[in-house]
Amino acid sequence: MDQSQPRPPQRTVEVVADRDALTYVACELVTAAANLAIGLRGVFTIALAGGSTPRPLYAALARDPDIDWKRWRIFWSDERCVPPDHPDSNYGMVHQVLLSQPGVKPQLVMRMAGELEPEVAAANYEAIVRELVPAAYDQVTGDRPRFDLILLGMGADGHTASLFPHTPALAEQERLVVANPVPALQTTRLTFTFPLINAARRILVLVSGADKAQALHDVLVGPHRPDALPAQAIHPVAGQVTWLVDEAAFHLIEEDMAE
Repeated sequence: MDQSQPRPPQRTVEVVADRDALTYVACELVTAAANLAIGLRGVFTIALAGGSTPRPLYAALARDPDIDWKRWRIFWSDERCVPPDHPDSNYGMVHQVLLSQPGVKPQLVMRMAGELEPEVAAANYEAIVRELVPAAYDQVTGDRPRFDLILLGMGADGHTASLFPHTPALAEQERLVVANPVPALQTTRLTFTFPLINAARRILVLVSGADKAQALHDVLVGPHRPDALPAQAIHPVAGQVTWLVDEAAFHLIEEDMAE
């Protein structure tokens, strides 16, 4: 990966009090992005994240009576190599708290097939994304599909999606979805790559908890080391990224600012 400092992204960092506030604001941001996309293009294409942080958001979206679900097209930014009914499945978690709820009937739900051989599953999903998510065909994003919103999280090790430190997918420049070996976890994950992530119109990164504070500090204000801190490579080339974080995750940066 190129270690040179990239141009600054269109980045906003929004700090909220706690996880409940994070869920509330995230819900507002997601629905606003949906309304804008539907108004401009008639549909809303979103890629969801797994993990515990966005789970309350999905539950909140399920309770929102004003969402026009029939215009939503739902994808996933990463997945474990497990069947959809496995407890570790990102799709399974979203299905439980969102998709199975009354009235939630999106136009399209396209999961990653974690039960298939990983390379086959990744290739199949890339083909699906290219077919179903329109590209802008401009000089900046080229023929890469442009999601209206990609929802991401960040781990305490600085990973995002299933782009973990020092893994092969970090260097990928052409493929949009790959099977990424993660030796530290003794597994392989399916994941969007940065060429696809950074082509999105909007990226929303949710970070909650004191256990993420050091990584958030290093990602946002530390030296540029994307091989060690993959979330540093979130740089939309023609869009916006919002880091929505709670006070517990932000406190080390806040202490630096106060010095």
